[in-house]
Amino acid sequence: MRVLVTGGAGFIGSHVVDTLRARGHEPVVYDVRRDPAADVRDPDAVARALAGVDAVCHQAAKVGLGNGVADAADYASHNDLGTAVLVAAMAGAGVRRLVLAGSMVVYGEGRYTCPGHGVVRPGPRAAADLAAGRFEPLCPECGRELAPGLVGEDAPADPRNVYAASKLAQEHLCATWARVTGGAAVSLRYHNVYGPRMPRDTPYAGVASFFRSALARGESPRVFEDGGQRRDFVHVRDVAAANALALEADPAPGELTVYNTGSGEPHTVGETARALAAAHGGPEPVVTGEFRLGDVRHITADSSRLRAALNWRPETGFASGMREFAHADLRAD
Repeated sequence: MRVLVTGGAGFIGSHVVDTLRARGHEPVVYDVRRDPAADVRDPDAVARALAGVDAVCHQAAKVGLGNGVADAADYASHNDLGTAVLVAAMAGAGVRRLVLAGSMVVYGEGRYTCPGHGVVRPGPRAAADLAAGRFEPLCPECGRELAPGLVGEDAPADPRNVYAASKLAQEHLCATWARVTGGAAVSLRYHNVYGPRMPRDTPYAGVASFFRSALARGESPRVFEDGGQRRDFVHVRDVAAANALALEADPAPGELTVYNTGSGEPHTVGETARALAAAHGGPEPVVTGEFRLGDVRHITADSSRLRAALNWRPETGFASGMREFAHADLRAD
């Protein structure tokens, strides 16, 4: 299969390219890092790149929490306009297979259970509560403490920041393309992806990169809030394998199929910082109590649908993955 990989020179995209090639496919890298003219927002350039292509793996995106709404136009341009240009060009070229790099951020907060009210959806956390060190969301009905759980693909979307809104818009565009053209689209809603080639020293790379970059500078990783935030850290090679399996599968035509893509092993942010620091040889993390509006407290998802449908199994566990990542090469961009 000849597969156009947008963002194919980036962190996740480069691993997808490696995996596709190892499985006997012909990946075609489309990335502004390789060629400034390879902009996914350029209709003519995208149309030329689609010539002779059987499928598209869409990894190109602006990622990370961002800066409030100040960079909303930039996110919309790279993620939403870029996806719109891509699916329009695919419709014209007759390419009918698409895998999208989705994100679990579309859920907002994860799944919570109240002892008295069952499953509830707390609203955004207030700045005053965060400043006072009250980090856990409470039941919106009675104010009691909640127990975090795993969120499934059928949970309603509730994006809490500009990046999340742009990722949800990407899915809507891909779903519309699938319905109109009869194409098959898959969105892999990534959890916190980490591993070799992750970008360093950038506010958009993710918390694992923040910690690893600090350690490389000889500094203590700075842990926001109290470090109790629950996340699912999934290794980039496992994510690349999920992309390959999604491309090779036969998803339903005319619709978007969504799969949570995580390791299934929730860990706290503080635990992750300590594991990386220990594997790197220090220095120890520092819990700062700082916070970012728009961040969610706990988000871990149930990835059993992906496991069952595509026979996907993550092969790199948390402990071994963090030991590798503590000394892995990072990217400059």
